[in-house]
Amino acid sequence: MIPDWPDEPFERALVVAAHPDDETLGASGLLQRLHAAGTAVTLVVATDGEAAFPASGADERRELGRTRRRELRDSLRAQGLSEVEPVWLGLPDSGLASRGDELTAAVRSHVDGHDLCLLPWPDDPHPDHQAAARAALAAAPVSAQCWSYPIWLWHRLSLDDPVIPWPRARSLRLTDAERDAKAAAIATFTSQLKPGPRGEEPILPEEVLAHFSGGTEVFFREPPRTSAPVSRFASLYAAADDPWSVATKWYERRKRAMVLACLPEEHYGTVVEPACGVGALTRDLAARAGRVVAFDPVPAAVERTRAAVADLSHVDVHIGAVPAAIPAGPADLLVYSELLYYLDDAALDATIEASAAALRPGGHLLAVHWLPWAPEAPRDGRDAHARLLAHPAFEPLVEHTDEQFLLHVLRRR
Repeated sequence: MIPDWPDEPFERALVVAAHPDDETLGASGLLQRLHAAGTAVTLVVATDGEAAFPASGADERRELGRTRRRELRDSLRAQGLSEVEPVWLGLPDSGLASRGDELTAAVRSHVDGHDLCLLPWPDDPHPDHQAAARAALAAAPVSAQCWSYPIWLWHRLSLDDPVIPWPRARSLRLTDAERDAKAAAIATFTSQLKPGPRGEEPILPEEVLAHFSGGTEVFFREPPRTSAPVSRFASLYAAADDPWSVATKWYERRKRAMVLACLPEEHYGTVVEPACGVGALTRDLAARAGRVVAFDPVPAAVERTRAAVADLSHVDVHIGAVPAAIPAGPADLLVYSELLYYLDDAALDATIEASAAALRPGGHLLAVHWLPWAPEAPRDGRDAHARLLAHPAFEPLVEHTDEQFLLHVLRRR
């Protein structure tokens, strides 16, 4: 069963479509839901869809392009989105694959301030959909959540095709009103619902429309493929002394208390804390350790941690990033708080290997991560912990899961 679409607020949504009607078929219910919640919607349409019937001549294509623009405006009105004025890029229909740089630049000019990006599924079996997805992902702000909507997947692929990323799927259940509005919106695309000028089959015959008339829409999370850039965190520290409010927020204070309570030993010799942030947890760990080695890739974070532990001579704080900065060991305890999900596959694998090498036999590794999926993160906390638990060097000692975070303590075999 596909989990539900996350109930999260968004201020501004950027929607990218290859053709007029893609966004309506794949995401009408979500767009209605977002609009009703007060989310501002920007719709960027790459082509006019003028090449829907390839045998048409130049004049026919121009007329079809004008028709499809009118249909999209009618569709938006049917969805209650009449104030959304599409951004028309006017790139060639069925030719986006060769205009990738231009398309990316055009999308990038509209991304500022958006915290949600909706785009065609990158593996959807249509080259224009794939090109639009690549451009949107390349242009999207690092701080925006990216989600894709499939179109031709439903008609051209088997649902057990391994290319479909079902673990990243979420399902939005439409209300009756949303479903009715979506049906009315789809009905406005008459040029796609009737035979072509030479009797061609409709682009959207009944068997295709059946995939979009149900009560749910499916979206795939499109996480970054690479580790979150250090520059992203540097900008957060430049904007605030304590970007995550670790000193005042109850979530942070409760999490630190749980971390300390779950440590199996009262005292550790050498403790290593990567990504030490502003040093709140560093200071707590120092009370349970003979020596603490803390590091962070952001110089401003290192400065703040040094200030937080300035009176503690047994704490060493320096600039560094995993996996390279993990000391050779032997260490008695490694603590990963809100870090591992920011790493791509290669960096995470290397960090886990370096951690296993650094810990003495019987040493402990504590990992604690927020459960929601951060926009900058290639994975969520559950995936990061699953990779730790799967490593043969570790055995689990403690597991704590609540509605906000996941915590594990592992022992080095």
